[in-house]
Amino acid sequence: MDRVIMDNEAPANRERRILVVDDEPNVIRSLTFVLEKEGYDVSSAANGEEAMAKIQQSKPKLVLLDVMMPKKNGYEVCKEVKSNSSLSDIHIIMLTAKGQRADREKGLNAGADEFMTKPFSLKTVVDKAKEILGDGHERKS
Repeated sequence: MDRVIMDNEAPANRERRILVVDDEPNVIRSLTFVLEKEGYDVSSAANGEEAMAKIQQSKPKLVLLDVMMPKKNGYEVCKEVKSNSSLSDIHIIMLTAKGQRADREKGLNAGADEFMTKPFSLKTVVDKAKEILGDGHERKS
């Protein structure tokens, strides 16, 4: 059953707002499904430029951000978010198929809170989102 977000719920609901950014539709679909099942308000973007527009508009609490994307890569998006004082409190988990130590360091140096290598377990991503958002209780719709 789809969860309806009421207008008067928006300010408090920021704590449960997540943006999934990936150029792979299957990744977006699977992450959206499991996160919505846990009661999160999930939106998505397919490239870095679209991600920045949605981040500025909705100011999610957490962004799950792919590294390799068209128009603007994840490192660029992360740096842009973290260097903007009105957005810098947004948490970022970078997702990538590139698992080298240098890639991880580059992501963390860009300001990412966490760096996860693909393929990843959906449960691991959900658990990390709960940890970052301080949401230890299970909430299923």
